[in-house]
Amino acid sequence: MRYMNDYDLMQAERRLLPENVPNRARLVGVVDRLREWANANSDGWAYWPKPCRAASKAMALIESRAYPEYSTMETVDATDAEFKAALVPIKSFLTRADSMMRNGVTAEQREWILTGRVA
Repeated sequence: MRYMNDYDLMQAERRLLPENVPNRARLVGVVDRLREWANANSDGWAYWPKPCRAASKAMALIESRAYPEYSTMETVDATDAEFKAALVPIKSFLTRADSMMRNGVTAEQREWILTGRVA
């Protein structure tokens, strides 16, 4: 299972700047906010595999790799199609989480997660 911890996401946020790669930067924000939400509504991001699995496509577009890819990721953005495809499982997870959790996922929480951080 693919996993990014707090440090991994912080590094991705530092490297993937919105002015250079806006789709990748927004995905960093979405994954980080999903992590924050999972931490607040469960035993934590590291212990609840469903949100990590939902964010797997997004993490594949933002995680650190070997140097040649590392450098390319900072200047070549994910396509709009890749960006939208990475959001699909996250949206599906949030819809399922809404029905499986006692308090559900509010519309505000869903919007907050999916908006991500954009500088």
